[in-house]
Amino acid sequence: LPQNLAGLDVSARGILALASGVNGSSATLYHSDGTHGTEVFTTPLSSIRTAFTGKDGYFAFTKPTAALPGYAYLIDSKGRFSSIAGPLYGLAALPSPDGTKALISSSADGVLRLSLVDITAGTTISLPVATIADKCVWASDSSAAYCGVPSSPPVSYAYPDDWYQGAVSFNDRIWKIDVASRFAQLTLDFSKETKQPLDATALSIDAGAKALVFVNKIDDSLWSFKL
Repeated sequence: LPQNLAGLDVSARGILALASGVNGSSATLYHSDGTHGTEVFTTPLSSIRTAFTGKDGYFAFTKPTAALPGYAYLIDSKGRFSSIAGPLYGLAALPSPDGTKALISSSADGVLRLSLVDITAGTTISLPVATIADKCVWASDSSAAYCGVPSSPPVSYAYPDDWYQGAVSFNDRIWKIDVASRFAQLTLDFSKETKQPLDATALSIDAGAKALVFVNKIDDSLWSFKL
């Protein structure tokens, strides 16, 4: 793969490599061995994050910061952008595997918010829990998402910037968000099980939704929880 890439995403479809510069960004799809690169879309936006979503689509959003409003986009197989969220300060996003939904987090005055965008219907609803989208993972069938949700996060910080930079840590519990019912169910109270705080990141779930794996950002320890 080329050097100095701005981002990577990997799926069964291959490797999505993002290159960014002062003139914008371009995404190239490679085979899983890094060969046969084909440019799939370009954009004048120079500071974005990208991902696979759906059967042949892509997803992009501006890099999150509390200082600027952000936007999220769905990108079709022909490289055409459609806006699905924004402008929202601190916007971070996580598309569902089937490409029909996305979790959108944002912040205002130090308060976190989390919403569910139904891309197909063009609707947005607020969810009963609030966190940063990077602290979530979708089930492989897109029926539910699991998130590390902070308990009483302090409002004197700029989110998500201060969390990314390590200026603030959270004490999370893991919640399951059922998409159809919009119902949030407590899955794991980490502090009660282990007697230590959890700041969940890099969440991953197996195809059968039997195990949730995550990293505790506080000490970089790796954990697995049987669902």
